[in-house]
Amino acid sequence: MIHIYPLKLRGVTKSPIWGGTRLLHHWNKTSGNETVGESWELTVRAAEQSRVSNGIYSGRTLAELLVNNAGDIMGASFYSDGAFPLLVKMIDAADRLSVQVHPDDAYAANVENDRGKTEMWYIVEADENAEIICGLADGVTQQDFADAVANGTLESALRHQRVRAGETYFIPSGLPHAIGKGILIAEIQQNCDLTYRVYDYDRRDKNGNLRALHVKKALDVIRPFSEDEVEAIRYSRGKADGVLANCAYFCVEKLDVNGNRSLPADVHMRHLLCLSGDISLVGNSFCEPVTKGDSYLLPAALENVELCGKGTLLLSIAY
Repeated sequence: MIHIYPLKLRGVTKSPIWGGTRLLHHWNKTSGNETVGESWELTVRAAEQSRVSNGIYSGRTLAELLVNNAGDIMGASFYSDGAFPLLVKMIDAADRLSVQVHPDDAYAANVENDRGKTEMWYIVEADENAEIICGLADGVTQQDFADAVANGTLESALRHQRVRAGETYFIPSGLPHAIGKGILIAEIQQNCDLTYRVYDYDRRDKNGNLRALHVKKALDVIRPFSEDEVEAIRYSRGKADGVLANCAYFCVEKLDVNGNRSLPADVHMRHLLCLSGDISLVGNSFCEPVTKGDSYLLPAALENVELCGKGTLLLSIAY
């Protein structure tokens, strides 16, 4: 029988060409490279595996623990096909990311033999005047977008949005988007790595090659969204104070802790990402310190968890 306790995770860092140094210098992420653009905090994928870094399972991957213990760890988050449902990242954009779009579940299943990708961004840090791309500009249709791609006028067809720390943006599949320069985000998403890149500012990779674009597939899935439509998808499972998104795939809540705060038992797997403070995770047989940048998986079978101290965390629940 598995020993149930909060599993502190060591994520997987990546160094794309647009990555910065915030995660290395201020968030306790480690890498053999001089920059880190992404830290995959919760990941169970063939090439990216979170490892436990505390307790008796230290050094084991989540995938190894799930082989015989999926019910205790995932609970109602368990997928009948055995696929892990959630992916949580921190992303440091020292330069602009490409303009991209993700497919929905139906298109991904038919074309890629995969699932789709809906995601949410919480802006952790943002430079003055930093902006994102989030959807099509007002009145722009799918055909207008296709024409703009062909004519080299894409940026005028996109909605540019100034951002500040503490804001949340919901990105359903089919909505074009890009993270701008000088932004650090926490990203919660379906466990999918399908990205259709539409435009990359004619950047070249470390070998001098233009990065691949996926325009045809992007044009298949991209579409305009109204703000009301995005909001309806974002809160399709209901809206409550402190809840940043509650969609078909995940629920994300911002927890501001000052003293003691109990986490009710849940039939789903949960993930905690600490954004600031010094907190302890306390239960019947454990007391785990939690500081800025720490990442914990709370198995579904774990009960009687209390947060003690002062700080801010993101709590993500996988559906």
